[in-house]
Amino acid sequence: MAKKVLLVHGWGGSDFPHWQSWLAGELAKEYGYVHFLHFSNFDAPKLDVWRDELEKALEDFRPDIVICHSLANTLWFHLANTTILKTMETLYLVAPPSMNCEVSEIQEFFPCQTPKNLFAKEVLLIGSTNDPYMNLKEIHQLQKEFGVELKVLENAGHINAESGFGEWPWILEDLKSKLSN
Repeated sequence: MAKKVLLVHGWGGSDFPHWQSWLAGELAKEYGYVHFLHFSNFDAPKLDVWRDELEKALEDFRPDIVICHSLANTLWFHLANTTILKTMETLYLVAPPSMNCEVSEIQEFFPCQTPKNLFAKEVLLIGSTNDPYMNLKEIHQLQKEFGVELKVLENAGHINAESGFGEWPWILEDLKSKLSN
């Protein structure tokens, strides 16, 4: 049976030309089992609302692989701290913001405790040397706390469309290797 991939966006969404929307299209063309969750009111996120929407997506879609970007990582951490989740095969944590982010529009998500269990057999944390929302020292600290693999991209900003990540062939190829196993 084909594996299912759930894409979870952050504050402001990940519509075209963001890599998550591109990836959803590429996965749908080749595999067909992809769900790109669109949170309600993504420009003014509410923790309780987003948590409920993510829990429903996990229950209804039952993904094998989850790919979080930006604030979706923080949401995953909140869920992992408060809920027993089905263990995923793979979890991608792409460009998480600082655990103590101080952006006023998303303040109710912070501070956030580092979960003891990420509910995934394999976790890949992906950060950037110049992410405005999490510095290099913080991403290395998070990697150490989780004990997971870390991929650091040079000068990739927040790894979004604004920093040149529309098409992102690397993540598609990495996913293909997991989807074919």
